[in-house]
Amino acid sequence: MKHRAHRAVRPVPIPPVLVAILRDHIEAFGTTAEGRMFSAVRGGPVRSQEYGAVWKGARKKALTPAQVASPLAAIPYDLRHACVSFWLRSGVSLAKTARRAGQSVAVLQRYYAKVLDGEEARMNALIEQGLAEHDGEAEGS
Repeated sequence: MKHRAHRAVRPVPIPPVLVAILRDHIEAFGTTAEGRMFSAVRGGPVRSQEYGAVWKGARKKALTPAQVASPLAAIPYDLRHACVSFWLRSGVSLAKTARRAGQSVAVLQRYYAKVLDGEEARMNALIEQGLAEHDGEAEGS
């Protein structure tokens, strides 16, 4: 983690559906003796100098030739960007997304504002839903 102490940890909640996918993957493919999902050719963790080659190989195995030729997931960081974008588009608040991503709200607003463009209709619908729920509660009082 950037700009944090060497052994710093940050809990990141994982939705149950993703936990199930991860467990199914581990059951199907297992882990290394040390519990890693990925390892270097001779064992141990994948070193930072090896990520590029490992990533290129994984893309060739997982994607179609047309996708490999495209910029889709060209580098591992693209997955992080896609994840943060997905959280925001799904309606996770800026504050919660920032905490999960280990970033500030200001950074999210600067780099991910375009993800929220065009969301006015959906946001208005949420506000209307909230007002309708409030009106329903007021009538029941």
